[in-house]
Formats: sequence, structure tokens, C-alpha cells
Amino acid sequence: MQEIRNIAIIAHVDHGKTTLVDALLKQQQTLKKKIEGDLIMDSNDLERERGITIFSKNAAVEYKDVKINIIDTPGHADFGGEVERIMRMVDGAILLVDAKEGPMPQTKFVLRNAIKAGHKVIVVINKIDKPEARIDWVLDKTFDLFVELGASDAQADFPVIYASGVQGKAGLEPNLAAMTDVAPLFDTILRVIPKAKAEVDKPLQMLTINLTHDNFKGKIAIGRIYAGSIRKGQEVMHINRDGVMKKVKITAVMTFSGLDRVEVDEVSAGDIVAVAGIGDVSIGETVADVLNPEPLPTIAIEEPTVKMTFGVNTSPFAGKEGEYGTSRNIKERLEHELETDVALRMYPTESADKFIVAGRGELHLSILIEKMRREGFEIQVSKPQVIFKETDGKKMEPMEQVTIEVPEEFAGVVIEKMGQRRGEMKDMKVENKTSYLDFVIPTRGLIGYRSQLLTDTKGLGIMNSLFLGYQEYKGDFESNPHGSLIAFEAGESNGYGLGMAQERGQLFLGPGVQVYAGMIVGQNAKGEDLEVNICKTKKLSNMRSKGDGASLKMDVPRTLTLEDALEYIGDDELVEVTPKSIRLRKAILDANLRKRSEKS
Repeated sequence: MQEIRNIAIIAHVDHGKTTLVDALLKQQQTLKKKIEGDLIMDSNDLERERGITIFSKNAAVEYKDVKINIIDTPGHADFGGEVERIMRMVDGAILLVDAKEGPMPQTKFVLRNAIKAGHKVIVVINKIDKPEARIDWVLDKTFDLFVELGASDAQADFPVIYASGVQGKAGLEPNLAAMTDVAPLFDTILRVIPKAKAEVDKPLQMLTINLTHDNFKGKIAIGRIYAGSIRKGQEVMHINRDGVMKKVKITAVMTFSGLDRVEVDEVSAGDIVAVAGIGDVSIGETVADVLNPEPLPTIAIEEPTVKMTFGVNTSPFAGKEGEYGTSRNIKERLEHELETDVALRMYPTESADKFIVAGRGELHLSILIEKMRREGFEIQVSKPQVIFKETDGKKMEPMEQVTIEVPEEFAGVVIEKMGQRRGEMKDMKVENKTSYLDFVIPTRGLIGYRSQLLTDTKGLGIMNSLFLGYQEYKGDFESNPHGSLIAFEAGESNGYGLGMAQERGQLFLGPGVQVYAGMIVGQNAKGEDLEVNICKTKKLSNMRSKGDGASLKMDVPRTLTLEDALEYIGDDELVEVTPKSIRLRKAILDANLRKRSEKS
């Protein structure tokens, strides 16, 4: 049997995990086909555009006749459930820390999971080629974090590798000139990470950690075999969360080689495997031997904290830009997503055209919306809302730990805005004219704040948040007060009408855009809604006077991304999402009906 090492790469978002995995893969030349560009592991278009890992991925390399299974995990807290599960699949972890930033909030989150699982951790201080790198300071902070999280003496005595993932170099000393490749990291993995335990002669036990979908094979369960072996055509026992057992036949067995899933006849204990044939399998369930079905401990699936309403598009432009827009299309697509994303929930509403979708955060849900629009779906979605709970008769709400890094002169305005949103400051440090602020704030206080922070800090503020848990309700507050500029009539926007409207606030669109009555075309400078006629044209006459042809100066309109739009809208507003456009609108388009509903 081949020796196996199973290892996860964990880090805060944007500290270079994926780039380092690319360097490991390239060095071992496990890529059978030439991949265009960098970030081989971030194969999804969304991941490449955003520069973050969203879906955990498996790869495998061979080094000195040892198979090393590498799992690239998401760094963003909205996808933190993946990290918790992955720790059950591996025997060790590589913790990546940026040589300038040091440990960040999500570093704490992912490391806590690795320490709790009892894993040995290799610390890689990445991006040492940065001019502002402060390697000794980062190493001290990382050690402090290990101690703070209750690491054992063996875990706190971690090996350190210095690396530049972009250059594909690593070494035991922070001297970039002396490095040639990433072999020192491979050698450290073989030396430090224990061999995968392989109880081959015991009855089969496999724990499902991840799910994916294949158009031909159907649902594929990815997990680690703890005991025994699994082969194609074998009859196994599927044990679900409630302990219900059902016999199923395995139709395909795959293992990982490089980035590919390779079909094989049999895979033994200790390895990571992907199997097809179990139609209703879910994460955290056991695939066991038919004669001796012993369930493994199930994995707790994280509860969602934010919900939104997805509905059929009811705007006057419905059906013009999308391929799928019926309630049946939307329901089927959401049910398909539920099969592989266990942190997602869907609940029916009184209307057959609307569905409540709940997830781990704004980003989690916006990624789903973005995926749907790229697939040709046309939907309208409501403002994200937090999910409240009741414990012992008390109203509880989700809380976040937030770290904000801003230039010192903007600290005052950030503290003021966070205070208005019920944020409680826990710590403040100033280093090199940069303020590092720590807050605990209700999740609803963060909805709509990211764009506000960038405005207040002239684009220089950096914010990271981490879900803390549920605490008692912190009281009412207006998190995102604003007034909207609403189109008065349907038509095409033109320079004359827009010039009149821009005196009232900031516009979201330019001339030559088709609009409908009730569509939001800008943000009012005052905190109240205002109807504007951006389709109004200048009256022409046959008289000429000196000032008639004066040129109009148009401001550049503010372009809203999907995240910006979701942050902006209020309770009575919706985002219309199609493959070609993102529009904002009032939930009630007719002005008279809106006024009546406000009075009632």
C-alpha cells in the first residue's frame, strides 16, 4: 500500500492559499493539461473574478513515493462550515499567514478548528517578498494566537516555513535569494504530518465530508475512508443522520490525481475518495459495510444567520433578458443547490412565486444569486435580514466580531458609525499611523455598512468579520437610512432629465437607459424618497437666445454591483437580477398604491 498524507491548507481570505497550492502542483508536474493563467485551484469564474476561494477543493500530488492529498479551504467566514468539516478528513494542516498583515480574524477561526481537532500545524509565513514584510512580528503574533486558542505544547512548537507563493519558492530561513523551489515544504509535510491511519482489515467506514454534482454520475459524495475499502459495484449501507439504514450500490469510485478525479476499481482506508450511486446522501453521514454497519459520529451542520426572499420577477421588463423566470424554474434551481450546499435552507411562503432562502451571510447568498444569473435566471430578491431566535423567552440575535483597519484620521468617524449600529468597541491599537479597531456588533448592524466604510475612509478602510454566536437582542436602530430617487414614468433616460435629477442626489445610471415607473434611479441627498422624471426632454422652439444652448455637465453615475445593490435597498425595495442587468425598484411600483400602503 502507498503511504498517504492528508493535509488541509487554511488561512485568512487573500493570504495566498490558492497561489501556494498552485506552486505545489506545478512543482510536482501533476497537471496533465496546460492550464491558462494562474490560480489553477480557483477554477470557478466567480472565484477568479473575486480572488477568493468559495468552494473547498481536493488535489493530490506525489512526492518521494508518498501520495499527499491537499485540500484548499475557503478563507471567508461565510463558507466557514467547509473548514470545520474538512478537519475531519485530514491529519494535519498548513496555516498560511501574510508576512505583513499577520494573523487576522479568520486566521483565528480556521486555526481554532485545527487545534480543536488535535492536528499538528505547519506555519507558512507567505509573501515574504513584500517590501513591508515584518516576519519576526508576524511569527510572535502567530505564537500568541496558538497560546490564546489553547494549543498543546506539541502544537505550539510548530515548524515554520518562509515562502513566496507567487514565485513558487519556500525555505526554512527567511532568505528569498537562497530559495529555489517548494521542496522544503514537501519535506516538512512528510516529517511532521502523521501517516494516514489505515485499518484496511476492518469493515468499511467512510464519512461524507463534501458533495458535488456530475451531469452523468449524479450526486457524488467525497469523504475519507476510515476503515476497510470500497470498490465499484459494491453493495454498501448508507446510514443517515437519524440512524436510518439503506442498502445502495456504488456505481463509480474515484480518487484524486493532480486536480482530476480518476476512476479506479478500489480505494482503501486512509485515502480520500469520491463515490457515486447514493442519491440521497448528505454531509456528515456514514457509508458502511452491509454486514457490520457501524455509524461514525455525525458532523453538526452550521445554522444559517441571514435570510432573503427570492421571487419571480414582476417588473415591466420581466422575461426580456432571462431564459428561466418561472416559479418552477427557480424552485428546481434552489432545490438543486440545496443538494450540495448544506449551510443553505429554503422555506416556502404563502405565495407560490416566492421562497425564503437562508444562508451563512450576505456573501453566501449573493454568490448563489450571481451563479443563478450567469445560468440565465431572472429573479427579484429582497433585502437581507438576520434570523432571530428565542431562548428561555428572550429574543436572541446573531453577533459578529469585526476588525477594522483604517488610517488614523478616519478612526473617529468609524467608531461613531459603529456606535450608531450598536457596535461595542473591544480594543484599539495604533501602529504606523494606522488604527486597528475591534468591535462586537449585531449582524444586522453590518448589513449595508461595507460601502459606507469605503465612503467614510476614502476607500482605505479594510473590514473583516467573524460570526460569534447568538446574544440577547441589542435594541432597535436604523442601520441604513436613505432616500431613493424613483423614476416617475417609463421611457428612455436622457441628458436633460438626468441633469435636473442629479441636483437632487447621486444617480445610478446614465443617458440612453430604458426605465419603468417605480424603478430606483439614484439616491436622494435627503433621507426621503423623491420621484424624478429622467425621461423629460427639453422643449424645442424656433426662437434662439444667448443661453439656450448652454452645455450640461453630467456627473459620472455610481455603478452598483450585486453586493452594493443588496446593501443599499431598504425594506420596501427589491433588486431585480437578470443575466444582463441589475436594477433597483420599489416593491410596489405604482406611486398611488405606495402612498396608500405607507398610510395604512
